[in-house]
Amino acid sequence: MGALSRRKGRRFEQELVHCFRDAMPGADVRRGLQSRGGEEVADLDCPVFWIEAKRGRQPNVRRALRQAEEAAPQGRIPLAVIRDDRAEAFVALSLDDFLELVRERWEGRTR
Repeated sequence: MGALSRRKGRRFEQELVHCFRDAMPGADVRRGLQSRGGEEVADLDCPVFWIEAKRGRQPNVRRALRQAEEAAPQGRIPLAVIRDDRAEAFVALSLDDFLELVRERWEGRTR
């Protein structure tokens, strides 16, 4: 990966940190520290979610989600945040995880 791609990815991760901090006031959200010791870390260190962030011409959505699913610890929802160049970012997660979020939101609404 070239220096330009690394900078683009780092900027995207920083942008996401601000987005998640705005959506989750008071939560400790920051870029994951990429270790060289082989231990998996998320691109964004965030409560509730295990986030892999990919940005580029056409990032591989399935690979990014699979990477998040394989590395996510118990209790964290794996998701991939993808942004194609010159396009709006979107989130990919499993249907089961999405439906769990829907259930939680729906139960909160009906109380």
